[in-house]
Amino acid sequence: MTTAPAALIRDQLEALHWKPRDLPGHIGQIGPMWTRKEPEGWAYGLLCEGKHLNPAGVMHGGVTASLLDHAISAVAWEAAGRLPCLTVQLDTHFLAPVAQGEFAEVRVKVNSRSRSLMFLYGEMTVNGTLAATAQAVMKVMSSPATAASVQV
Repeated sequence: MTTAPAALIRDQLEALHWKPRDLPGHIGQIGPMWTRKEPEGWAYGLLCEGKHLNPAGVMHGGVTASLLDHAISAVAWEAAGRLPCLTVQLDTHFLAPVAQGEFAEVRVKVNSRSRSLMFLYGEMTVNGTLAATAQAVMKVMSSPATAASVQV
């Protein structure tokens, strides 16, 4: 498979209103993460590059899980009034491979929530094809300071 140069793909993403985000921490190491505001909320994306591949030549499952976890965490954070949210459980289902040069998009919805827990569902698609899903349980922290000392 021949892939377009990364600069061309980035220009195409920006023309579709995707914005690259240079984020700290783990997600910054695998990024850049791309975001786009949509009528239903935020969408998150990652352009699959050589550094994301497993030995079989497709996106590594850990990268897929990281992308889903980041998007789910961001949606939970916003839904919790920007309080920190920690992943308690992340069930990921890998449905289709993501090849180098493809753009993986994630959209998330909150299914339900209690006072301290939030239950979310995310879908990762590539060119409209479902590539992975995840269900998550997130712990909503009462303040940023408590997030560093929590025991789940």
